[in-house]
Amino acid sequence: MTRQLLCPTCKSNRMRFTVIEQTPRYMRLDPQTGEVVAELRTEELDMFHQPYKGEAFMVQCGVCGTTEPEERFAKMAEHMQGQRG
Repeated sequence: MTRQLLCPTCKSNRMRFTVIEQTPRYMRLDPQTGEVVAELRTEELDMFHQPYKGEAFMVQCGVCGTTEPEERFAKMAEHMQGQRG
C-alpha cells in the first residue's frame, strides 16, 4: 500500500486512515441452536456454500469514518492530482 489516498467523502484527509483486514471464516451451524458445528477451510466448501468474493481489506478515513475499498481512495487522489496540474 504505497499509493496516495484521499477520502472521497470529506475530500480533506490524505494522512489518517485505518486498514481493516477482512478474513472470512466459513462455518456450519446447527439450525436449531445456532451452535457452530464445523469450521471449514476454503477447500472444504461444498457446492452450496459460496466462497467470500469481497475485498481482502478496506480503508477507513480517520477523519470522517467513510469505509471503502482502497481503490476508491486512490482514484480520488489521482483525480484531485489531475485537477491541480
